[in-house]
Amino acid sequence: MARRRIKTNAGMDAVRAALAEGVAAAEFSTAVRFLLEELAEVAPGNSVEVRVPPLGATQCIEGPRHTRGTPPNTVEMSPETWFAVATGQLTWAEAVAQNLIAASGTRADLGDILPLGITRPTGLVE
Repeated sequence: MARRRIKTNAGMDAVRAALAEGVAAAEFSTAVRFLLEELAEVAPGNSVEVRVPPLGATQCIEGPRHTRGTPPNTVEMSPETWFAVATGQLTWAEAVAQNLIAASGTRADLGDILPLGITRPTGLVE
């Protein structure tokens, strides 16, 4: 298992701060990246690439691995949309219906995975 770049307690603090009003841009960016890392933990694999430009990207969901170029299963959205669907403020179906998500490929539906249930203890994850 790859080592997480954002420790769980720092990520959770950033998510909590981002959920509060008046969040700082740095905290929001950390929260978005933390949620991408959390997605990779919850649904490990390399068959779908989730892109949240310009803040980050991750691969998730078991299946065929791509090695070069654009993967056949991609999901792309704004940081604000990613934060909303990952935390349950907006459902996957609502975001797709509002054309807030560009998803292609047979595995690119994250509706069964989102929102992320961030319930792990806030201790450090190695």
